[in-house]
Amino acid sequence: MIFNFEWWFDTAYRERLDEAKGRCASTHFPEVPPETALDDPAYKSFYDQLEARTIIYLRDGFSYEIKEIIPTRSTSALTFECAPADDSYKVGAFVVTVPFEDIIRVEVFACHPKEKPEDMPAIRGFGAAQVQPPQPPSKRAEDRPVRREAQE
Repeated sequence: MIFNFEWWFDTAYRERLDEAKGRCASTHFPEVPPETALDDPAYKSFYDQLEARTIIYLRDGFSYEIKEIIPTRSTSALTFECAPADDSYKVGAFVVTVPFEDIIRVEVFACHPKEKPEDMPAIRGFGAAQVQPPQPPSKRAEDRPVRREAQE
């Protein structure tokens, strides 16, 4: 999938936000038919209160949580205010510009403010590199067994 200018500013991104919110609301109101759900006052009230988090993952292993997308004239990069994970960075504002071709995955998470998990995962885009799963240690040349013919 290509996360280009049209994806963010046409309808695809808005559709992902609506889809996440709709699925979240539907789990709370399973008896309400999806085609008439927004006509149900309780469902609509719940849906309108839902919050969504958008996290983007980049080719270089970094990830960012988007606090707010900033419209610009550029059609080659996404500019947004980043939601800082580190407390020491919450005193200011981070504006990030990322080339569209560097975005490899977008996640949208919707939940009701009263049901937010207490320990939201920290998204570290600028604080530290993503922690990669441990890899088995590679054997250095001197640690490898010597080939039999080399011993003779």
